[in-house]
Amino acid sequence: MAPNRRDMMAAGAATVLLGARPALARDATRYDDVLDAAFADQAPVALAGAVTTREGLIWSGVRGVRRLGGDDPATLDDRWHLGSNTKAMTAALFGRLVEQRRARWDAPLDELFPGVTIHSGWDGTTVRDFMGHRAGVKDAAALGMPFFMTARADPRSLPEQRAALVERVLGAPPAGAKGVYDYSNASYMIVGAAIERIVGVAWEEAMQAEVYAPLGLASGGFGAPRENAAGGPNAWGHRGAGAGRVAMDPADPGADNPLALGPAGTAHMTLDDYAKWLGVFLNDGAGWIAPSTLAALTTPLAGEGAPYGLGWIVSPQRAWSKGPVLTHDGSNTLWYATAAAAPELGAAFVALTNQGDGAAATGLMSGLVRAFAA
Repeated sequence: MAPNRRDMMAAGAATVLLGARPALARDATRYDDVLDAAFADQAPVALAGAVTTREGLIWSGVRGVRRLGGDDPATLDDRWHLGSNTKAMTAALFGRLVEQRRARWDAPLDELFPGVTIHSGWDGTTVRDFMGHRAGVKDAAALGMPFFMTARADPRSLPEQRAALVERVLGAPPAGAKGVYDYSNASYMIVGAAIERIVGVAWEEAMQAEVYAPLGLASGGFGAPRENAAGGPNAWGHRGAGAGRVAMDPADPGADNPLALGPAGTAHMTLDDYAKWLGVFLNDGAGWIAPSTLAALTTPLAGEGAPYGLGWIVSPQRAWSKGPVLTHDGSNTLWYATAAAAPELGAAFVALTNQGDGAAATGLMSGLVRAFAA
């Protein structure tokens, strides 16, 4: 998943560029030119982008091929791995459960995980702290090399694997300082395990039922995407950079992180569906979640470190934006996704690529924002 430094770089780039004058929908040719320029500049395997407003998608485009060295073009039917941009979906799913009165934002850990022996060092910690990366979890301690070497072959179900992580992490004192931002994928695995305890099914099933289906994200799935939304071949992820890039067959276990990391970053979907997801944050929840839940998701938590809400970096208000800007990057080292949404402006921007090097995606993001604001 994307580390905190990468997320913060994306936040800075988006907020600086979005400081230009806001504008209404622009000629699609302008965005096509931006995509062409970003693709020519970095020569990624494939590159896709979208611009959406409160009224819906105003432009989307894709360049490049599905596999390095091939001639099968990537298309808008392809699904793209979102990496850590999954976290905002996991947090919003928990918000849905709060609205349904099946969960509480500030439920104590013994309520979320009955029967689990929890070290006293976690006293006063709530699920909100995990979603804001301020619970004291450190990935180096929670997700060390033994996990990555054994998780793909673990015969236990995904909920059982996540429950085991909960027991291991919460059974010991926090490895980090509580209240201090420390980006952690394990934190979201713990949130996913809490969701599984509440709903009684795997996080993946809950996501389908509570997020994908009601929002019409028909292309949504998990792990390395194997076929596109039309049922044909899909783009592959690529490991490495430059001349060293290697296409990874999605059937290869190494084509994604272990699936137990799901709540932290295994979602995939088409570009258009991801733009539809971002529309939730431009339209006061779009009738899917209440404005009060949206506010909980997009308000930075108190404490030291980055201005992180629940699944989003929340940059402070700028003169142009009339409110905060939501940003996040995601990567499993074979794909790269970056998104920026300015709710008060009523516009959001997406850039995606099927390689772990994010230079092309971040370059495209910069160009799309400039084109919108020109």
